[in-house]
Amino acid sequence: MSASTEREMPRHEMPRPVMADVARLAGVSHQTVSRVLNGHPNVSAATKASVLAAIRDLGYRPNIAARTLVTGKTNVLGVISFDTTLYGPASMLYGIERAARPGYFVAIASLPSFDRASLTSAVERFLGQAVAGIIVIAPQTGVAEALAGLSADVPLVAVGCGPAVRLPSVKIDNVTGAMLATRHLLGLGHQTVHHIGGPGDWHDARDRITGWRQELREAGAPVPEMPRGDWSARSGYEAGRLLAARPEVTAVFCANDPMALGFLRAAAEAGRRVPQDISVVGFDDVPEAAYFSPPLTTIRQDFGALGERALHLLMSQITAGGEAPSPPPIVPELVVRSSSTAPQPAAAAPLAGQA
Repeated sequence: MSASTEREMPRHEMPRPVMADVARLAGVSHQTVSRVLNGHPNVSAATKASVLAAIRDLGYRPNIAARTLVTGKTNVLGVISFDTTLYGPASMLYGIERAARPGYFVAIASLPSFDRASLTSAVERFLGQAVAGIIVIAPQTGVAEALAGLSADVPLVAVGCGPAVRLPSVKIDNVTGAMLATRHLLGLGHQTVHHIGGPGDWHDARDRITGWRQELREAGAPVPEMPRGDWSARSGYEAGRLLAARPEVTAVFCANDPMALGFLRAAAEAGRRVPQDISVVGFDDVPEAAYFSPPLTTIRQDFGALGERALHLLMSQITAGGEAPSPPPIVPELVVRSSSTAPQPAAAAPLAGQA
């Protein structure tokens, strides 16, 4: 067939592109294309970009049926999460889905609660779909018990779990994040930092409390009593009504941004100006944080990187046929928006008793 005849051939009659065509156009080996499709971490960013561009240009689609016949597994990954609209877990899920493309599809099982029966049912459902591996988003303390002794017969990775979960895992360094927030406020001259903690059955909340207390103690600052919220703006508002009424409270670290939003309202109702009278720091850096009134200083978590690490860890197990070591936690970043934090006011009242 001449080049002119090939150009004139209708697109629907053109032969379907195969992996070798992608490799030829990208100037790489067949094995490199396979690594990109399988999310293998040992591929340079430039090579990955070249392969993905070739895939787009050719309209290449992996032959799922052929792969399943050979391996007994599909190119589907199962993700088990709990039924929530909270920014953190939802962003983790999005990060995993984004990192899985283009080689894998993500199937989601959203559970109303993490107990052994629900988790086992979700795993069995995924095994029936011949998934290549399973990722469990596990931020609550009860998940460790549900995962203990679980036999899935496919690679498993946990995201956001505590040390009791004996699985390869990825997570954010919440202890360091809380220390950064507390250190920032102490560095502005505040005598101490009050904390609105998250729910007691969440690893994130526990780690943020640990980091807050550790930073205060290392600085020789008092450790105040701590109200708790449930991650909602309403609970931040309720805790804020108690704290904002106390003139000695000049700096508050909230365990997430929605609770910080609730605190901002409580402070305004109490006549406490932010940041002139009281400084506020949140955690997460939700997309709306820059548009709070005032814009919120907060701790940013890289959920895209978290999803990518979870996928790479799972792929390492799939390709190696055994458990892979967990990577170190991802260190979050302090995002300073000066309109929500300022030095302690000179007229602040003396501190009340410490806890």
